[in-house]
Amino acid sequence: MTSVLVVEDDAHMLEMILLVLSHEGFRVRGAVNGKEALAEMERSPADLVVLDVMMPVMDGWDLCRELRLSYPELPMIMITVKHETSQKVKGFGLGADDYLVKPFDPQELVIRIKAVLRRYRIAADKRIVLGSFKLDRLRGTVSVSDATWHLPLKEFELLYQLASYPGQIFMREQLIEAVWGFDHDGDERTVDVHIKRLRERFAAHTHLFRIVTVRGLGYRLETESHD
Repeated sequence: MTSVLVVEDDAHMLEMILLVLSHEGFRVRGAVNGKEALAEMERSPADLVVLDVMMPVMDGWDLCRELRLSYPELPMIMITVKHETSQKVKGFGLGADDYLVKPFDPQELVIRIKAVLRRYRIAADKRIVLGSFKLDRLRGTVSVSDATWHLPLKEFELLYQLASYPGQIFMREQLIEAVWGFDHDGDERTVDVHIKRLRERFAAHTHLFRIVTVRGLGYRLETESHD
């Protein structure tokens, strides 16, 4: 059973989220601030964390930063009352996987949790199969329908990173770190150039998958089954 830790200082909101998630079959725990959440994770790590941004003692920004450092592969979803793009950019930059603005339908949170967990399961494998679109990391090949390509290494790694989490937005800085490493000397245009090459290479297959620019944020990969 998947374990979810919900971090929310509003008692009624916390109770509602825990109730909905438990009815969906998740094993749930709650915390009312970042420090309490870190203690819960140390006692027994959760499979996914849902965290509010505005909290006393330790807010969601600091909690997200701490969790990403201690648990690099931990799925996290932020919830907040703020709609501004700058807040979303900050959340994704700190390592959040998704971002939900209050007020929200509890079922939307359930859907997003399941989507994020599905992305992480895909990423844990060495092969990605999204309909007719397939990537094999061991062989370094990309297959679309009956055609197969051996891409240059960085192009393959960039496409693999995006395809590992279909629908998830990646900021350019995140893609630089994931594909080129922290010590990369180039700028963010490196990502744009490689994205352009990938789009040109697979221009005839946009009905199966495409790399979408998310204005002000970065890129995401969409497929025929993950639009």
